[in-house]
Amino acid sequence: MSQELPITPVRVDAWIWSVRLAKTRSAAGAACRAGHVRVNGERAKPAQPVKPGDEVRLRQEGRERIVVVTRTVAKRVGAVVAAECLIDKSPPPPPRELLAALPVRDRGAGRPTKRERRETDRLKGF
Repeated sequence: MSQELPITPVRVDAWIWSVRLAKTRSAAGAACRAGHVRVNGERAKPAQPVKPGDEVRLRQEGRERIVVVTRTVAKRVGAVVAAECLIDKSPPPPPRELLAALPVRDRGAGRPTKRERRETDRLKGF
């Protein structure tokens, strides 16, 4: 006779932290509050519960992680156990060569400051 464990919903910030998608629980909660976490397509607050079968999208470091919850855990677990708790459907990260080729703007090379605009207006005679 096999005993089924009841499915207990877990807070999304705690789950993200426990399966090692975020370094700290506070970082996971901050990502939720900033709107970087979506559960089943809806923006998630830190206390929103997740259960097996939910799709969690986490935007971090310029890339989106798409994972499907297979098991809920409330405490941080090892990497091997964490891999069993989710199915990673994330697109592969962009190659490092592509990231290095992005142009980097020098500080101050963007829009003129208020002072620079006044000097320009003074030169134009306004």
